[in-house]
Parts: sequence; C-alpha cells; structure tokens
Amino acid sequence: MSVLESDRVRGLLERAGLGGLQPRTQWAVIALAACVVALGVWRFWPAAPVPEVEFDEAGETVAALPESGATSETVDPNVVVHVVGAVLHPGVYSLAPGSRVVDAVQAAGGGLGSAALDSLNLARILTDGEQVYVFTAEEVAGGAAPPAASGATPAGGAAGGGGAAGGLVDLNTATAAELDGLPGVGPSTAQKIVDDRETNGPFATPEDLMRVTGIGAKKFDALKDLVTCG
Repeated sequence: MSVLESDRVRGLLERAGLGGLQPRTQWAVIALAACVVALGVWRFWPAAPVPEVEFDEAGETVAALPESGATSETVDPNVVVHVVGAVLHPGVYSLAPGSRVVDAVQAAGGGLGSAALDSLNLARILTDGEQVYVFTAEEVAGGAAPPAASGATPAGGAAGGGGAAGGLVDLNTATAAELDGLPGVGPSTAQKIVDDRETNGPFATPEDLMRVTGIGAKKFDALKDLVTCG
C-alpha cells in the first residue's frame, strides 16, 4: 500500500474514532470491514429471474411456460359414446376412431346375461356423441328393438310404433324416445325433430331431416340409411 493510501486509511479511522488503535488492530479492523462489504455485495446482488414452471396435480413437472404465457389447445380425436342398457358398467366411454359397436360394449364390461347382443349390429362403426343401448332378451321379445339382421338398425334399435319395414325408423311417426336411439341423436335433438314436424309438417324425404337445427350433412350421412319417411 502506498504512503498516500495509508494516510487515507488513517484519516478514515480517525474520523471513525479509531485513530488511537495499534497498527495491527487497525489492519484487523480494515480486513473485517472488507469482509463485510464483500458479503453484502454477494448477498444482495440482483440474480437472474427463475423461469416459471407449471406442475400437474401429482407434482410432476409438465412444461416450462413461455414468458408470453401462451398456451396450446388439444383436441381429443377419439369418439365419445354413451353405453347404456344391459351392460356391466353403463357410462360414457372414449374410444379410438373407427371403433365399432362391439368395442363400446366391451368397454362397458360386456353384456349382462340378459343382454340380447344379437339384436345389435355389432360391426357398425360408432359415431361421436351417440348412445349405444343394449336391449335385454325380454325387451326384444316385446318388440322394443328391430332385428339386427336387416343391417340397417341403430345401435340400440327403435322402439314401438316408430319402426318401419326393414327396421328403419319412420321420421313422421317415431316418438322422441325412439328417435333418441339413432346414432348421434340425443334427447335434445330427438325432441327438435318431433317439434319440427309438428311445426313444419311431415318430412317428405329423409334429406328434410337437415332442416332440423343441429343436424348437418355429416350427421345426416350417418342417419340416412337408418330412417324413412313412411
């Protein structure tokens, strides 16, 4: 240390009231002060921000979120169907595209001993949003479902007076409950069909079904071979 620097240090010590200390003690004070300054710089120096990370419910890391906060949406490519009736576990199931009625029945645990599986077209490809109804042998005997041999029946068939020759559902006579058995037609759409024919008159051709709200070309394509206008 130069003479000038030594004089400056002595001046600072005298201002702090430490000028009367022995030289060794003064150097010890200087060393301690330097350590305190270094520790403060290290402790309070601003650090780089830690990237935000998203966690799932199990606590596993999912993905680091970008600074913009943008997220991506995923679309389920599977077909979702509601399996009811004489099956072990009725419920809603998500199946791979191209799955058939037999896959839906198996997903629901298979048919019960009372199930009339031969009344269904088990080979038919499923439509997203449809309901698969598995009838019992007693229901089939009572006329609740048309025979599957026609090759044109919906998964659960049609009940009562709405059926026509060949197992087709008559759009002009079927009840809302009977229409509900068609693939992709739930209770709401079935009631819209009934309300439409009461308001606008009978359906002249199956294509008239597309005048009902909620039934477009894609859904009609799945229904055209299952319905008739009497």
